[in-house]
Amino acid sequence: MVSGMNLKPEEISAVIKEQLEKYESKTITENVGYVLTVGDGIARIYGLDDCMYGELLEFENGVRGMALNLEEENVGCVLLGSETDITEGTMVKRTGRTVEVPVGDDFIGRVVNPLGVPIDGKGDIKADSFRPVEFLAPGVIDRKSVDTPMQTGILAIDAMTPIGRGQRELIIGDRQTGKTAIALDTILNQKGNGVICIYVAIGQKESSVAGIYSTLEKFGAMDYTIIVSSTANDLSTVQYIAPYAGCAMAEYFMFDQHKDVLIIYDDLSKHAVAYRTMSLLLKRAPGREAFPGDVFYLHSRLLERSAKLSDELGGGSITALPIIETQAGDISAYIPTNVISITDGQIFLESELFYSGQRPAINVGVSVSRVGGSAQIKAMKKIAGSLRVNLAQYRELSVFAQFGSDLDQTTREKLLQGERLLETLKQNQYSPLPVEEQIIYLYIAVNEYLLDIELKDVKKFNSHVMEDIKKNYSQIPQSIHETKELKPETEEILVKVIKKHKEEWNS
Repeated sequence: MVSGMNLKPEEISAVIKEQLEKYESKTITENVGYVLTVGDGIARIYGLDDCMYGELLEFENGVRGMALNLEEENVGCVLLGSETDITEGTMVKRTGRTVEVPVGDDFIGRVVNPLGVPIDGKGDIKADSFRPVEFLAPGVIDRKSVDTPMQTGILAIDAMTPIGRGQRELIIGDRQTGKTAIALDTILNQKGNGVICIYVAIGQKESSVAGIYSTLEKFGAMDYTIIVSSTANDLSTVQYIAPYAGCAMAEYFMFDQHKDVLIIYDDLSKHAVAYRTMSLLLKRAPGREAFPGDVFYLHSRLLERSAKLSDELGGGSITALPIIETQAGDISAYIPTNVISITDGQIFLESELFYSGQRPAINVGVSVSRVGGSAQIKAMKKIAGSLRVNLAQYRELSVFAQFGSDLDQTTREKLLQGERLLETLKQNQYSPLPVEEQIIYLYIAVNEYLLDIELKDVKKFNSHVMEDIKKNYSQIPQSIHETKELKPETEEILVKVIKKHKEEWNS
């Protein structure tokens, strides 16, 4: 007999009773369905009776999808991955969760796809948590009015169409008019300001995204930037989810870390086209220009998530700069008018101005900021107050002057002043200016110190004055930076410096 096997019957029954007491019956039920048809990134699934709208579904090969059409006979699901190994009869199960994206500090400096997967070859990213891509926008009580500037570093914008933290300002214009350039300059200008930047590329070429990454890397902006990339090669479903994923990452920094975030959506025209493609494949009814009826809600629920939170919620903010591409400058088309009505203003870039050499090519008449002076420091508000009116007068007079050469002295001076104001507003790409320098340049132009200086020499004169101020009169920009105002004593020194340079220039 084997040692240890001589157990008494009562000992055996005691062991069995103990095991029975510990035994727990666990029944796991899963709601599964099966693919009826699949193609073009859309799968029709039978059997998921309790499926929720927007729920994350998982196919047996690991690919995930998002339930968008809840019909009587089946569920229309958009795939968030390749459909290669999905066929009729493939099993699908519910997850009970909405589509989520990983978020965290480690995403800063990285390029990821809309599902949060890194695509820059720098290894995996450790996520702090997950956030749903669709999230309810903060209510009125949770918000605070916009009162802090989000400086772009672009003189024409910060002076005439200022952007505040928590605002949604549309950048709109034809192809190749400098829309992305404005967005990139704004990102570069956030260096050292504690603002996290997120650039969402929707339906762009891979080479374009690579170029943007190298530019941001070159200027050190990737230290505080995340790029969410969905290229033209990606499925329309992936392009559709990209801006929402980028916004979810931004909300992590706003809600959880109480930081200010700048997010660029480049561009929402391609996003609307991707949604139209997806909707038509889901057999949704087409409306105007074949867009589905909820295309307005597509962008409104995205852009409404941008906000300046109240102090009780930590005071973080998301500032959105959506980009829309127009055809032949037509801002009255369907998608442009939709997004214009959602945002707090627009910066309209005009092809004619761009090709005439006025860069950034901002049309002052159509561009507007509905936040206005609330997003400017006092010094800028004071000096830039008359700028828009002066440029409007110049535009009218320049048209009138084409029909006759006999102009009075006042009209000639206004034309000269307008030309010099426009010359001052010209700015090279990737060279954002601190607000103190912007104020000094504007002060010189607005107070007519440039009238007797040749138009071709305006930039040279301005740079001479600025070099002297930086070298010998650093108290001027320092005072503006610290007080946010142009104090009388500071203004007095500034006038002396300008007049000194005028005398030297004219001698």
